[in-house]
Amino acid sequence: MAMTMASLSFPSSLHKTTLSSSLLTPSKASSFLTKSSSPKPKRSLTISMSMEAGIGVMASKLGMMSFFEQDGTVVPVTVVGFREGNIVTQVKTLATDGYDAVQVGYRRVRDKKLTKPEAGHLEKAGVIPLRHLQEFKLTNVEGFEPNQKLVFDEIFKEGDLVDVAGTTIGKGFQGGIKRHNFKRGQMTHGSKSHRALGSIGAGTTPGRVYKGKKMPGRMGGTRTKIRKLKIVKVDKELNVVMIQGALPGKPGNLLRITPAKIVGVNIPKN
Repeated sequence: MAMTMASLSFPSSLHKTTLSSSLLTPSKASSFLTKSSSPKPKRSLTISMSMEAGIGVMASKLGMMSFFEQDGTVVPVTVVGFREGNIVTQVKTLATDGYDAVQVGYRRVRDKKLTKPEAGHLEKAGVIPLRHLQEFKLTNVEGFEPNQKLVFDEIFKEGDLVDVAGTTIGKGFQGGIKRHNFKRGQMTHGSKSHRALGSIGAGTTPGRVYKGKKMPGRMGGTRTKIRKLKIVKVDKELNVVMIQGALPGKPGNLLRITPAKIVGVNIPKN
């Protein structure tokens, strides 16, 4: 009994290539190349800096003390002093820079302490050499001009609320108890876990440590802001200001003082 089998023929790889290349006509190929080589649209510039409630100044932390009010109440305050500076170095507008802001310089230094670009920038504005430059983004920059001196008692008064930003004191590498206020284990009764971190996650599932897990690491030395602090005393003779509460950093640290943001009062609700 003879068995006949139908022979099947498959196109070769060369035939496939010929078919695929024949589908792409010259007109389609040229249009494909044109689309791929077209430049991508440029993204618009976005400014992530937050809007301030008003113009602010820079200052230097001097230390802490106790202030006695007239009724005998003791208030812990931080004494803040001012070095030469707080001068407007540049006024940025929406037309020239894409946003409205005022750049302020603080702490006079010698000429050789600055780089040539920094010195040229200040020389263009006619300002003395200054170490620190910071911007205050505002809704309106009218009334500000380069080389304008900002005086603290003309901007703030006693009883005002301010936001103070600065760099905290660096503590180095610390454990979980000091860094995150963890509770330690028993020191007696045979316990062998005293200040150890303990479990940091499950084994098989998920088999990893979640990002953001509170663990030992570097503590301090970060930028922080303390909001809505009250100005207790403004001393024009000593050129110092007393602000209620503790401020970030050690004595001599650079501080940034701005009006406190109060929704519905100096900033919109939206």
